[in-house]
Formats: sequence, structure tokens, C-alpha cells
Amino acid sequence: MTNGNNDEIISLVSPHTIKKFELIEAYVVAWAHKLLEYGRRSGNCNGIVFIDCMCNSGVYRDEETGKIVEGTPIRVARVLADVMREQNYQAQQAWLYFNDLSQAKITELKKHLPDDTRNFHIYPSVGDGNDLLKRIGSKLNPQTKVHFLLVYDPFQATIDWAALLPFIRNWGEIILNHMVSDSIRAVSQAKRPATISKYESTYLAKIEDLIDFGSDRDAFEQRIRDIITALNGENHKRYYIASYPFFNSRNSVVYNLLHCTSNIEGFKLYKSTAWSTFGDRSSGKKPTKIDPNQLTFDFSAGASEPVMTTTTDESCYYVQDIVKFVVATFSGRMDVPLNEVWAVLDEHPIFPSDLYKDQIKKRLKEQGYKVHRSSIDFVM
Repeated sequence: MTNGNNDEIISLVSPHTIKKFELIEAYVVAWAHKLLEYGRRSGNCNGIVFIDCMCNSGVYRDEETGKIVEGTPIRVARVLADVMREQNYQAQQAWLYFNDLSQAKITELKKHLPDDTRNFHIYPSVGDGNDLLKRIGSKLNPQTKVHFLLVYDPFQATIDWAALLPFIRNWGEIILNHMVSDSIRAVSQAKRPATISKYESTYLAKIEDLIDFGSDRDAFEQRIRDIITALNGENHKRYYIASYPFFNSRNSVVYNLLHCTSNIEGFKLYKSTAWSTFGDRSSGKKPTKIDPNQLTFDFSAGASEPVMTTTTDESCYYVQDIVKFVVATFSGRMDVPLNEVWAVLDEHPIFPSDLYKDQIKKRLKEQGYKVHRSSIDFVM
């Protein structure tokens, strides 16, 4: 989220939010290419829809450098315009919806958007973003073979689940900004009925139960996950939720960016994109006294002798943490197919596999495990 007054047309933006812009932009490029290529080959994707229902003006000022920074809508519009000009996708369409409560912000945003073309269309609007989602959601139909990506990015911890419900239950993807710092700071202090109602509506729980969460960030996040899973119901065989924290300059979590989808390919792609954006790790948290490469002895109960391992910061994982997870999962097994190893990582809510297969195998070899052409022996 941005700093300063949210009513400002060009507001200040923090480094962690710029990183959020970069992640969404990178994912949109990968998402668009993957879906359009799939549609071109199979005929099952006639077009893509991108929705940012709380888009702001798209223009910010870097709080550290003072330079102008482009936000999500401008970045996404530019890259999708480029994608839709590619020769392979001339028979498909892209529709972009950008909405904000402020007419002044939408007026500013329009100055920076590319022009429409035959297969690329932008629809700016002014109003309540939840109302826009309800209008679009009422028309969702899988028979149209159009696939969507919705960015839901409220200024505070405010979520309208009725607006999100059609998107959770239909084939598509949601990137949801859970402003967890707002909840941790303000839930216990909520006194006004309107404020209490906001948090109860966001977490679908009584304020007394939310107060019991205290400052437990994981509890608030798990509540959001549980709601999404419950709303999806049995509409899909599996529903995947990936979540990555964003830290401010004081190394405190400001928000979690959740990615929600019923399609494992999108889930895998988002995880890989997130790790690439953060520089081969799971968050932008600044280095602490924990050195991810520092070897330590693990004296876990039941072990015949201490095992050499590395330290882990659960707020910022590295490739070596993926390796530790793999070893713990398959320890003692012989001739484990590589495909089984990658499949377990594919299902993991944080760890990717696609980008780091070679690194994982290399580190396992360095630790003394035998890595064959198509399998691994997880015994020393």
C-alpha cells in the first residue's frame, strides 16, 4: 500500500510496495503468455480479463528518491498491450478494467494508459470497486472461454466477500492484498460500531474472537485462508493459496499478498515469479543475524547423532530451506522418483520447484545423497 494521504492523486510509495508492483507486473506477463498460448493451441482460451478494482491513479512518488514511479495499472496495461501485439495472439482478446472511487485519480490514470486496439481494450471507471466486481461477477460464464486475473488491493484490511465469491468459484485467479498490519494494530482498539463491523465483515468472526488473535499475524492470515477455502466449497477438486509477506524498512510485515486459484499451473507460476522477484528467496525481508548459509547441528529428538543443517528464517526462505524440506519429507527412502519430489514441491504453499531443480539436486549431492538420472536415494 502507499504512504501518506490516500486522497492524494500522486502519493508517496514505499520500497516494499514498489516490489509489489514489480511482482504483479512480472506475473501478468507470464500469466498472459501461458494462457494465450494454451488457448491458441487448444481453443479453450479466447481471451483474458485483468481487473484492478481499487487501482488508484497509477502514479506515485518514491518516498526515498522522490522519483515518479508507475503503479500496477500502468505497468499491466503497457505489458498486456505489448503481449496482444504479438503475432501469435491476434485471434484473441484482452479486456482490462481499472476502477477507483476518485474521479481525479482515474482522470490522471487515463493520461498514462496505452490506446485501445482491435484486440486490446481498457475500461476505466469511477465508483465502489466491490460494485464493479458484483456486476462483472454476475456475468461470469465458463462457456465463454475467457479467463480472468483479479487484483483486490484495498487500502485497509477491508474485504467484501460477496464481491469476491463469484471469482473464487469460477475458473480464474485472484491476487488479494491482506493488510494484516492494520488488523494487528487496530482490532484490539476498535470501539466504533462501524470499525467493529469492518473487521467482523473482513474476517467473518465476532470482534471478541479477533481480539483473541492479539498480534498473531499467522492467526489472521489463517483466518483469511479458511474463509477462501470455505467459500470455494467443493466447486473445485483442489484450491491453491500461495501467500508472501511484504516487509517495511523496519522489517515488520505490512501485508501479505495472496494468490488464489483452482489451477495448479497458475499456482506454480506465481510461486516461481515471487521467488524471482524477491531475488531467489521468499520475501524482501532485510538480512538479520540469521545467516541462511550458517551450518549448525540439529539435535532433534530421535536422531542417533546430530545432523549438520542450516538455520531457517520462516519469514524469508532460501533454496537451502527447500532442500531441508525435501530431505525431511523423503528421509530414509531409496530410489525416490524425481517427478515425485517435484510434485510435492508443486503442492507446497511457498516453495517452487521449476526454477531450482538443478540447485536442489546439486545441494543434495553436496550433502551426500545419491542423485541418479531420474531418482534420488535419501539415505546416507
